[in-house]
Amino acid sequence: MARTDFKDYYQVLGVSKTATDADIRQAFRRLARKYHPDLNPGDKDAEARFKEINEAHEVLSDPEKRRKYDQFGQYWQQAGGGGAGGFNVNVGGFDADFSQFANFEEFINELLGRFSTAGTASGWSGGFDPSGFSSTSADVEAEAQISFQEAAQGCEKTFQIGSEKVTVTIPAGIKPGTKLRLRGKGRSNPYTQQRGDLYLTVQVAPHPLFRFEENQLVMDLPLAPDEAALGAQVTVPTPSGNVVLNIPAGTRSGQSLRLRGKGWRKSDGTHGDLLAKVQIVPSKSLSAAEKDLYEKLRSLRTFNPRAHWPNA
Repeated sequence: MARTDFKDYYQVLGVSKTATDADIRQAFRRLARKYHPDLNPGDKDAEARFKEINEAHEVLSDPEKRRKYDQFGQYWQQAGGGGAGGFNVNVGGFDADFSQFANFEEFINELLGRFSTAGTASGWSGGFDPSGFSSTSADVEAEAQISFQEAAQGCEKTFQIGSEKVTVTIPAGIKPGTKLRLRGKGRSNPYTQQRGDLYLTVQVAPHPLFRFEENQLVMDLPLAPDEAALGAQVTVPTPSGNVVLNIPAGTRSGQSLRLRGKGWRKSDGTHGDLLAKVQIVPSKSLSAAEKDLYEKLRSLRTFNPRAHWPNA
C-alpha cells in the first residue's frame, strides 16, 4: 500500500488555510514555547513535536514556499517554475508532468502507482520516499524582556540554547519589539549539521513615567491650574537625568512641550526629543483658604473657555 503520511502544516500549527502571517507567527511562538526541548528535558515526544512545528513554520512563513505548498502539497519542493499550469518532477528516475493531470490527486495516484511497481524489497528505489521530504529548521526564536534602564543604557543577556550558553549584547537605545539576528547561534540542523540563527525579539518592560508612541518617547506632565495659567519652572525627569522646564503662561491641557535632546538614544549616539504632554490636574481636596481664593477668582474671571460654542 502506498505511503501517504502527508503532514498538514496548517494542522500542525493549529491555524486555518486562510491564516494571516501574524496568525501563523503567533501560533508558532505559542507552540514553540510549549514544546521547546529546554522546557521538556528528555521528552522525545515534545522534541519531535518541536521539530514538526519548526518545519511547518519554515514553510508557511515564507510566501513563496507557502504558495507552492498550497498548490502542490507534499511535493511542493519538487515544484519548478512552470507556473500555475503545472511543473515537471523527476523522482527515482521517473519524469512526470503535472499539467497532464486533471488535479493533484490524480498526479499522486500516478506517481505512487509507479513507485509501487518499481520499489525494491529493501525499500523505495532511487532513494526517494513518497511519504515526502522533511526539513527541520535550525533557527531559534526567543524573546527577552529587559528593563527600561537596560534598554536605554545597553546590557548583556545570556540565554541557554540547548547545552550552550549564548551571551547577547543589547545595544543602547534599542526600542521595544526590535528583532536581533545572531548568525550561527541557533540549533544544529540534523540533516546539514549547520547551525541556524537565533532571532531574538527584545521587549522593554513598561516604565511608570515614560512610554513610546510610535517611535517617539513621551511622558505625561501634570500641572496645577495656577502653574498652567501663570507659568512656572518645573523639574522634569528624563532618561538622562532631571532638567528644569519653563512652563509658558497660558499652557493648555493636552499641549506637548518638547525637551530637545532629552529623549531616546539614536544609533549614532545622539538623543532624540522627549515630548511632555500637559495634564492640568485640579486638587480634589481644597483647603478653606484655597476654596475662598477660587471663589474670588470665579467672580473676577472674564475669560469664558466655551465662548466659541454656539449660543454660549
